[in-house]
Amino acid sequence: MPVIPGTIGLVKVALGQINPTIGDFDGNLGLIEDALLAAERQDADLLVLPELALCGYPPRDLLERPAFIEAGARALDRLTRRVGASPTPGGKRTAVIVGFVEALPASGTGRPVANAAALLDAGRVASVTRKTLLPTYDVFDERRYFEPGDRVSCTTFGGTRLGISICEDIWNDADFWPHRLYRADPIEALVKDGAEILINISASPYTIEKRRLRPRMLATTARHWGRPLVFVNQVGGQDDLVFDGASLAFDARGEVIARAAEHTADLVIVDTDTGRGDLRPMEQSDVRSALDALVLGTRDYARRCGFPGVVLGLSGGVDSALVATIAARAVGPGNVLGVAMPSRYSSEGSRKDAADLARALGIGLREIPIEPVFGAYLDTLEPAFAGRPPDVTEENLQARIRGGLLMSLSNKFGLLLLTTGNKSELATGFCTIYGDMCGGLAVISDVPKTLVYQLAREINAGGTVIPLSTLTKPPSAELRPDQTDQDTLPPYDVLDAVLEAHLERGLDTAALSAAGFDSRVVEDVVRRVRLSEYKRRQAAPGLKITGKAFGTGRRYPIAQAWRG
Repeated sequence: MPVIPGTIGLVKVALGQINPTIGDFDGNLGLIEDALLAAERQDADLLVLPELALCGYPPRDLLERPAFIEAGARALDRLTRRVGASPTPGGKRTAVIVGFVEALPASGTGRPVANAAALLDAGRVASVTRKTLLPTYDVFDERRYFEPGDRVSCTTFGGTRLGISICEDIWNDADFWPHRLYRADPIEALVKDGAEILINISASPYTIEKRRLRPRMLATTARHWGRPLVFVNQVGGQDDLVFDGASLAFDARGEVIARAAEHTADLVIVDTDTGRGDLRPMEQSDVRSALDALVLGTRDYARRCGFPGVVLGLSGGVDSALVATIAARAVGPGNVLGVAMPSRYSSEGSRKDAADLARALGIGLREIPIEPVFGAYLDTLEPAFAGRPPDVTEENLQARIRGGLLMSLSNKFGLLLLTTGNKSELATGFCTIYGDMCGGLAVISDVPKTLVYQLAREINAGGTVIPLSTLTKPPSAELRPDQTDQDTLPPYDVLDAVLEAHLERGLDTAALSAAGFDSRVVEDVVRRVRLSEYKRRQAAPGLKITGKAFGTGRRYPIAQAWRG
């Protein structure tokens, strides 16, 4: 495919990487207005905004509310009039590409709305592009709501043929993917229709793996078709999803010529004629990036749900230490309350570690011993339990007492309760329903235990925050004398490797054993995963940072007989 020459009508493009809130049309318009003012002051010809930027992504069943669709139409009209108004003094009039929900004419068939992009120019909607590839895998369910576009064509702006596409439409390049999900390639169709610049507006959720895969995929597309490519992505946390931004522009050779920041709102300018643009530095460490993603997701979840602060249990262990650190960075140390709830089995070392952590972070700390409540439970249940030895029941009682105390503090002070369980525990059911699973957000439920330690060490890289003893002592729930996690579970490096192969790569027992894992470990781990589905169905929403998280992207039946 020949490379398009550099001299084309459209020159300066602003990549408007914003953090919209679902359903906050006024607030989102305010963010767009700020981006437009900045683009005008920098003489941009065109401001490109993310997918469904007017309403926020993903709106899910709000799309079934007529009033929501009507509010979106009013917001688009307001933005169209603003684009047609006089630009800021000293600036030029800048056109806008914005994602919105398009209400379709009643036809008696199909969905009533489309996922669309509008080109706004000089006070009018110059063109509308509809998304054609609607994903239904992992966390996506767009065919539930949207009617796909039935044709692909370019639009002309400033003498330049723009090939506008929406998110998934660019994820089907035959040169990049060994197996494609769709027969059609909208980008190929746009190039055949004369596209001189490819523009993709997206709401592409973050995963650790995707932060490197996505730029390679986009570069391959630009290079394959010999076209400059502009990719603008949403940023921010929306329920269980984190959108990382990291918007990009490429020249026709697939070289990066502009890059927006990761995990924060940004606006960068690219000159498609000269092939030069703003280049924000890319974080090279996946661990630091994951930490930033968890902070962003926690901050936006608390903010958007209206919580002034958070509360969490501080056990002296590494999981609660990591969550407390994320919380302090997300909402500010003064808005975090840590609660230590020692029992007869809690070590002095753990109590000291919790206090040292709270002091290092500058967060609040309250100690509420659970021994009186635990003793009352045991006395009350003694007649019913007569003749039966202590077992996991008494261990779970302690977790449930702690969960009840934390929920009470959450209710009394209006604080968001953060759960502190990690992905390894949630996968294997090494957690107590109505106990340590109580809460409004499961911050690290998609963080395997081995990554928990990596994140904790990254936090300490600039100076000790998490006590070193927290990182070196054997992990333990401290629910019985001398307990360690490895009394019940395999070593975490082994467990996490089995879970990654099973959950993300889909390997069942025979394939896992064939891959070299101990068959007894495999059978035990897979059994635990299967039996714990009912717990996960009742868990707090958790922030997704891997390719396959528990939650909306993993839909398994609870009552089932499949054994793999």
